[in-house]
Amino acid sequence: MRKIVVALAGTVSGLIMLFSYHTSLGGSGSVVAVGTSGASGATGSGGASDTASDPTTSPSDVTTPTSTPKAPTASAAASTKVTGDTVQTEWGPVQIQLIVKGGNITAVDAVQYPNGNPRDQEINAVALPILADEALRAQSAQIDMVSGATITSRGYLASLQSALDRANL
Repeated sequence: MRKIVVALAGTVSGLIMLFSYHTSLGGSGSVVAVGTSGASGATGSGGASDTASDPTTSPSDVTTPTSTPKAPTASAAASTKVTGDTVQTEWGPVQIQLIVKGGNITAVDAVQYPNGNPRDQEINAVALPILADEALRAQSAQIDMVSGATITSRGYLASLQSALDRANL
């Protein structure tokens, strides 16, 4: 009799945990344009975060900051900002911007990344700084993906590679 009670209590506990697990449902949620050093809840100019309360807004309606990529200058002292392609992922667009000086990457910022719900914010608050540090260390897009942030990592690597291509690195 005691084994039955323990088994039943374990089953009920397992079902409660299973049904209380919240998944990320904001696949086409809003995108916040901030650098990786900014707070994950900060909003960029252009009001991209205003679309979170508007369920009729699609990712294509969101105004995304873009800049024309510049060719690297011959001067080693000048730094150049190079923005990668916007990569559409399952959870939203990802776009990376590099600062290149003397043929080396000196900074990597995430211009766009999925930030439409608390889970996206939690994942990217951890993953984006790791990806930026790895890109700075490797000076290439040949870096490891972040476990638990596979979708963002794939978009990050694709955008990073396009920025590196534009910078002729």
